[in-house]
Amino acid sequence: MSQQSASLARLERPRRTEPTAIRCNDVSVWVANGPTILNDLSWEVGIGEHWALLGPNGAGKTTLLSLAGAARHPSAGTFHVFDQQFGKVDMASLRRQIGVVDPNFKLLEWLTVEDVVLTGISGTIRPLWDQYGQPQRARAHRLLRLLGCEGLADREIIHCSQGERQRVRIARSLMPEPRLLLLDEPSTGLDFPAREALLEAMTSLAAAHPALTTVNVTHHLEELPVSTTHALLLKAGNVTAAGPIGEVLTSEQVSACYGFNVTVQHDAGRWSARAAANWAPAGP
Repeated sequence: MSQQSASLARLERPRRTEPTAIRCNDVSVWVANGPTILNDLSWEVGIGEHWALLGPNGAGKTTLLSLAGAARHPSAGTFHVFDQQFGKVDMASLRRQIGVVDPNFKLLEWLTVEDVVLTGISGTIRPLWDQYGQPQRARAHRLLRLLGCEGLADREIIHCSQGERQRVRIARSLMPEPRLLLLDEPSTGLDFPAREALLEAMTSLAAAHPALTTVNVTHHLEELPVSTTHALLLKAGNVTAAGPIGEVLTSEQVSACYGFNVTVQHDAGRWSARAAANWAPAGP
């Protein structure tokens, strides 16, 4: 079977009969009088799955994540989150079931870590103190413990490292008990120890919350936690491969997605990629 035929076979699997976290059919997104960002994209994410969303700059990853976060509508096609179709559901209500971890989200430097996490209840930048009782504070501490940050609860966020802030952002996003968690390049700007601490926290999160579904956008295979179950490769607005991670992250398919020859390796649940010894552009 050719590489193209194998990819098509994976993309054309029978539709799931069980509930899905994300389901889109023939979705396109374009800008008026501008380019097409996503082109006839179909994708299904099962409850409790952990997806990596990979592709070069300009592939459409951020746009797809904004659709998954119920922050926009497609230009064409149908998009469902938790089997609720866009255009037939209250988007604000749907967004309350979705947590978004954005490394660029502004944190007020004078707040303590506990304060920052508590703001996740209301989705505000500033605390709404009258909404935070003992049960909410206890939950904030449980999440900080899960993410390896409990000892930081009383520290002002300005005195936390970038890696610590990322884990605090995840705890904040989990406060409303979302069913879907979207992470937009959460390892950006982290040094090696901070990245490893973050990946360990994400693995612990997946184990502690088996019904939670996650989508993790990244540029680097090395930034995928061992809990990652599936992957989608996106190039110029088109899905080049999607499915269980071991079937998708092959040297051939990653090379085709990024446009040059790549060697993919997998060891002890972790992934890595490097330019092949015979580096050259792969395909047109």
